[in-house]
Amino acid sequence: MRSQAGISPAEPGFTVADVVRAGLPAFAHDHRLPLHHWRVLRAILACRTPELGGHLYHCSQCGTERFVPHSCRNRHCPTCQGANGYAWMQAQADSLLPVPYFHIVFTLPHVLNPLLRQNPQSGYDLLFSTASATLLAFGRQEFHAQLGITMVLHTWSQSLGDHYHVHAIVTGGGLREDGSWARTPPHWLFPVHALSAMFRGKFRAGLQQLYREGKLQFHGRQAVHGTPVAFAGLLRDATRKNFVVFAKRPFAGPRTVLAYLSRYTHRIGITNRRILALDTAKNTVSFDYKDYADRARHKRMTLSCAEFVRRLQSHILPERFVKIRHFGLLANRNRHTRIDQARAALPPPAEPQALPCADSSPSKSDEHSPLPTLCPHCHRPADWVLVRCIPPLHRSPVCTVAYLDSS
Repeated sequence: MRSQAGISPAEPGFTVADVVRAGLPAFAHDHRLPLHHWRVLRAILACRTPELGGHLYHCSQCGTERFVPHSCRNRHCPTCQGANGYAWMQAQADSLLPVPYFHIVFTLPHVLNPLLRQNPQSGYDLLFSTASATLLAFGRQEFHAQLGITMVLHTWSQSLGDHYHVHAIVTGGGLREDGSWARTPPHWLFPVHALSAMFRGKFRAGLQQLYREGKLQFHGRQAVHGTPVAFAGLLRDATRKNFVVFAKRPFAGPRTVLAYLSRYTHRIGITNRRILALDTAKNTVSFDYKDYADRARHKRMTLSCAEFVRRLQSHILPERFVKIRHFGLLANRNRHTRIDQARAALPPPAEPQALPCADSSPSKSDEHSPLPTLCPHCHRPADWVLVRCIPPLHRSPVCTVAYLDSS
């Protein structure tokens, strides 16, 4: 692995699918993958290729035909997430309140990485439940009110290493039992050191409960932690210091919250634009990453394609796992009733909360709308006319499930 400073992101000629295609044979030779992981990787490989079929259009000006392949719609695919994030943002607009919003990040210590890697379902659920319980408890203690929380799970670092954390977007205030609204200071929510201490205690207690119930697995090198004494030692190492809780600046206004959230909720470990080079002769890939230990400088990292695939597949979520969750005021059950009560308790916004526009940069706008405004052949404004739908080339069991596996 090599790193080099001074590299800034550029529009690449390669995609994550190209790297997976180059590295998957060598990786699969040495590793056994669950069927669910195969489905995700096949979806990424097939996305926007004739394998999934597509639609054939022709230009109304000159008659030039243009084939638009279908996308896989898989939540792990870097090509599909821009449009999915904007669609999610539109669906969440009704829950936006005219209050300040705060961004808080809960991170687990890296000593627990191997344990979570072997127990993703129970480990991720525990991370969600303890982080949300911490915030809700502080809301009750400080304001005697129920906060609104939206959380999204991220499992990766910029270099695709293990970095388990949740991003929490929290309402500035909450709804009291009497129907009134409890306000918070516009630039302050809770002290992060107190949040960290409670979060650490709740997560440690949760791990101990999972261990007592026999819901944790210990395989390979982690088998040494399976005994009660060794597991207690692991917990002592993990909780020797407070867990990292980071509070970012509050948002400039409610209208910026959804635009920000739509980027975080549908973010994946790496995007196509970060792929800088692919050497098929050496079977290596170079990509851009931010080194936050060095003032967030952009650097270049080179890995073997097989190692890239290993890191990528380690961040595939468990099947049907929900990575975006709402708590408190925004919890799904009776959500609209509570939102209506909160709006009734709040003064009306000074101006309508318009939805932010989608990113209009060329690379992202093409993902949202694969048909160009100008015909590339006659260079005139094109009114594209659908000619026919092209069916998928084949429907093998794995490919079919991968095409439908979305969230």
